Amino acid sequence: MVTPFYPMASMVWFQCVFAGITLVILAGSVLGRMSFKAWMAFVPLWLTFCYTVGAFSLWGGGFLFHWGVMDYSGGYVIHLSSGIAGFTAAYWVGPRSKKDRERFPPNNVLLMLAGAGLLWMGWAGFNGGDPYSANVDSSMAVLNTNICAATSLLVWTWLDVIFFKKPSVIGAVQGMITGLVSITPGAGLVQGWAAIVFGILSGSVPWFTMMIVHKRWSLLQHIDDTLGVFHTHAIAGILGGVLTGLFAEPQLCAMFLPVVNSKGGVYGGSGGIQILKQLAGGASIIGWNLVVTSIICVAINLIVPLRMTEEQLMIGDDAVHGEEAYALWDDGEKYDSTRHGQYSDDTSHNKASIGATQVV
Repeated sequence: MVTPFYPMASMVWFQCVFAGITLVILAGSVLGRMSFKAWMAFVPLWLTFCYTVGAFSLWGGGFLFHWGVMDYSGGYVIHLSSGIAGFTAAYWVGPRSKKDRERFPPNNVLLMLAGAGLLWMGWAGFNGGDPYSANVDSSMAVLNTNICAATSLLVWTWLDVIFFKKPSVIGAVQGMITGLVSITPGAGLVQGWAAIVFGILSGSVPWFTMMIVHKRWSLLQHIDDTLGVFHTHAIAGILGGVLTGLFAEPQLCAMFLPVVNSKGGVYGGSGGIQILKQLAGGASIIGWNLVVTSIICVAINLIVPLRMTEEQLMIGDDAVHGEEAYALWDDGEKYDSTRHGQYSDDTSHNKASIGATQVV
């Protein structure tokens, strides 16, 4: 066995962050109404019985890994699984309040842009770090990540201009995210020209499902996916996986994958089989997340309610904890300890909370 050139602690932390970000993405589907107690139970159960199974099957030596399904940096393990699991959890938790669904404006576009910039920058380490070394593979991954994200951002913005007659900052960020997600399964496995194709499709296909299909399909309208994680991560993730099966370059595959002679469909020969493998691998991740997430949600609901009460929904999921993210001058607090329960340390928390409100 070859000893790696990095401490095992580095690998543990790298993989822990992957697992953590998957849950953060998933949480975007159930924001604004899932009970915090239910979420505390959901996190360890989902990580144990859902995420780790997919991660091992594709990365850790499982059956999809040995069969040759390509997922360079988590298009399936992270994004497809979080998108499907989030959509499934949103079904079981139920929708937000009618008021929140009808009007849900962005809180701070400037902070969103700052976060988007950090996300884009961090994705270079996310994809570039997967070979666990500085080599041609990691360099291609970083380059392709930026090419695809930039192309996708532009395509999404163009579509907004064409159909809605004006560009949108939020739309541009959505396009950036779908580009980053789409290139993730093939970041170090495709050439730069293929990354442009990834970007064109990742900026248009999720745009179409979000802006057109979503408004016409009753199922998508019925399930309240708060941040549209299904479109930006599940759709973009499966799209990137299939495109990887089409455009994976043989020499880059040989540097990274365990199965010899792996290549995409455009390179002829046995490459066409790779597309079928990618579809089957995606179906496996979708099926597992759909079933296991449903079982977890049903089991938790037998012990604690998945959903906040209507009264709690009215005051908001931050105020119900006795804290408010944005308490404006003279607004007062929506949390009433006589109606919504006491803090475990009532005196100190109330003083701190009131002081913060008065300072603002």
